[in-house]
Amino acid sequence: MRRFLPSHPVPLLTLLALGLAAPSAHGQYFGQSKVQYKTFHYQILKTEHFDIYFYPEEKQAVELAGRMAERWHARLSKLLGHQLRGRQPVILYACAPDFEQTNAIGGTLGEGTGGVTEPLKRRVVLPFAGSLAQTDHVLGHELVHAFQYDITAGQGRGATAGFPGAVRLPLWFIEGMAEYLSVGPQDPNTAMWMRDALRQKKFPTVRDLENPRYFPYRYGQALMAYIGGRFGDLAIAKLLRRAGASGDVDKAIQDVLGVSQKTLSEDWHQALLAAYEPLRARTTDPGAYGRLVVSSKREGGDLNVGPALSPDGKRMLFLSSKDLFSIDLFLADVGTGRVERKIVDTASNAHFDSIEFIDSAGAWSPTGDQFVFAAVRNGRPDLVVVDVDRSKVQREIPFPTLGQIFNPTWSPDGKEVAFTALVGGLTDLFIVDLATGRLRRVTDDAYAELQPAWSPDGRRIAFVTDRFGSEPALLAPGPYRIGLLDVASGGIEEAPGFEGARSLNPQWSSDGSSLYFLSDRNGVMNVYRLDLARPGFFQVTDVYTGVSGITDLSPALSTASRSAGLVFSAYEDGKYNLYQVQKPEVLAGRLPEAAVVHAVPSLLPPPDRDPEELPKVLGNARLGLDTKDFTTEPYRPRLGLDYVGQPTLVAGADAFGTYIGGSTFLTFSDMMGE
Repeated sequence: MRRFLPSHPVPLLTLLALGLAAPSAHGQYFGQSKVQYKTFHYQILKTEHFDIYFYPEEKQAVELAGRMAERWHARLSKLLGHQLRGRQPVILYACAPDFEQTNAIGGTLGEGTGGVTEPLKRRVVLPFAGSLAQTDHVLGHELVHAFQYDITAGQGRGATAGFPGAVRLPLWFIEGMAEYLSVGPQDPNTAMWMRDALRQKKFPTVRDLENPRYFPYRYGQALMAYIGGRFGDLAIAKLLRRAGASGDVDKAIQDVLGVSQKTLSEDWHQALLAAYEPLRARTTDPGAYGRLVVSSKREGGDLNVGPALSPDGKRMLFLSSKDLFSIDLFLADVGTGRVERKIVDTASNAHFDSIEFIDSAGAWSPTGDQFVFAAVRNGRPDLVVVDVDRSKVQREIPFPTLGQIFNPTWSPDGKEVAFTALVGGLTDLFIVDLATGRLRRVTDDAYAELQPAWSPDGRRIAFVTDRFGSEPALLAPGPYRIGLLDVASGGIEEAPGFEGARSLNPQWSSDGSSLYFLSDRNGVMNVYRLDLARPGFFQVTDVYTGVSGITDLSPALSTASRSAGLVFSAYEDGKYNLYQVQKPEVLAGRLPEAAVVHAVPSLLPPPDRDPEELPKVLGNARLGLDTKDFTTEPYRPRLGLDYVGQPTLVAGADAFGTYIGGSTFLTFSDMMGE
């Protein structure tokens, strides 16, 4: 399962984990009816190794996903020394709201669930994400689980008899392995988590990782990266086979790696210190660049993200877990940090299925009295306009032909709103006329178009895209860069950026002469400024952990449209805090230092690893990439056996004679769990 949120430390995230944590070995995998907002007319795309279940509106994207699936099959077969038995089912949904209606997976699927793989039919179930690169990652992550289940098939014992042995293993092992084999050792987000744990002097041992306070995806990936780098990536498959058969990870570590889990813990910890402590001396905390506005100790919760500054820079709307049991939209006074009130309450008002708190932030109207944000209601996306001063929804604009909406941005004249939308599994830019409701599609391609921001003069929209440097024939997206859209002509040009680094979350200065943005050019996500008048780069922050939202693509930066200043979210002490930057000299930034060779801060240790193993396999876009045409056929529901319950047998005798009895149970479902 691919998850974006830990299940700790606040009750809210614990509740979310009910939908995000791996289902139990029994029952949870069997289909059960959910609220159905639409009818899906499924078809099957047949590739060499996969049956991909989809519906017509996502056909173009599914063709691309079929090729990516075959590439992952070749990669994982090589890395794990195993060929999947039988055909591998994958169920693909065009967007998260459709995915959350699936009956193939029992229970509620929370907003933070990126995909699920169940062990009985070995079904991989996932929605398309915001970009093909994100979808490719989640697909690879879930297919690792399919390999884990197939390699350890029939090795369950006791309560897990009949299940793969992998279901007995701790989450850090299963999810960490899936994350490492689908991402590799270069990951700024996971490296940020590790640096923060070192900073707190709260780094876990291998055995500690079974405690849910340590998010298994991040810590598990970091440990698997260490094991792969030190002992070779092929050792990971050996660990899986040994641990799956015995159910004992400690013994598998001793047998395969030749060290105890205690020694492995100590060596791993030392490797992390050696890799990241030098960075500590060269960087500073977020407070060196601006004032702490909201944190868990200052009016907020542990999660304070998606900041949006008002045009005058005096107020801020942000998403927070302040009330513990939900993520809600709050209004704060930036000068004092005081939270004035809650604008949208998702816990007591079930009107919205989602307010897209992971991938999206909202935008103020130019007059500063209204705010627009993306939501999902009854399985379909809405733009929601609220009166900020009255905390009242003024208008909801539904878009029944779209899948999801992210990051709306208001035009300077207040007449239009631009946004990213997921349609048929692919993202594009759209503009809606608020007076007429007319929707205009600005782009129509397979490239990513994310995080749009309208310029102060209304002529351009800055956005994040992977189109520059992409190799479409190889399904190899380029690094995220900033594109500049000419609103009148539709022409797109590339803004200057750092070579080989990601540029995210563009935000205009109030006079339109500069773009603030996030970049991981040195392996740590920080705020930079691009001077558009005489192109040049300036570094605004240089923090140890990182400027970040919940995921590496979550919005984390906001500027004011009529005044100088910005707000960013920083990850520190396992929490997300909001900082305001106002000083002119800080906003101007300084000339960046030379790029760190190989972006060491984003590399999970050890730095010296065999380049012929995982990095080479993941870096080969041609490996297994199927270029043949796939066939499509209708889906016809057919019951199949899922599970045979453990038999019981009883016998006895009394004055009336002897008796014998027994029982078992069989569970059947079709591929869609219906």
